[in-house]
Amino acid sequence: MGPAGTALEIAASDNERAALAKRFGFLALPALSARVTVDRRPGGQVVVEGRLRGRIVQACVLTLDPVTQDLDETFRIVFKHDLSDERDPESGETVLSAQPDAPEPLAGNLLDVGEIVAEQLSLAADPYPRRQGVRLEDIMPRPRRDGRKAPAEQRRHPFAGLAALRDKPRRGR
Repeated sequence: MGPAGTALEIAASDNERAALAKRFGFLALPALSARVTVDRRPGGQVVVEGRLRGRIVQACVLTLDPVTQDLDETFRIVFKHDLSDERDPESGETVLSAQPDAPEPLAGNLLDVGEIVAEQLSLAADPYPRRQGVRLEDIMPRPRRDGRKAPAEQRRHPFAGLAALRDKPRRGR
């Protein structure tokens, strides 16, 4: 890495996109690319900044229909080589700060930039994708007008089978 840092262009291959789609539970990952810069800073810090672009296809949480999401996200992560100044005085273990801009620990001299992009992809994906215009009320069974539960709703109760046995008339007694 030079004094001005290193710039990388990443374009995931078909096999890499298929593996990432499987890893993150996507239906498909038709496109993924990123431009990333890695820069050393004073004090043992390494700054990774980038822009991720891609398209993912996920299952709608309500209907399981495919939902496509276009991504265009920027990210910035600061790593620090020596976090010894952030050790617990009693146990000697490294204590990670809860501050949002606190550096991530960096062991060794290597960064897996592809893994960093993959992690940012997983963070950028909608955790609850929903097909446009679909509401929970659209897929839930409607209550009956007389106020009683529909038979399908009775069967959903975990003890509905036992209740049916309890209410069944006994023979021979």
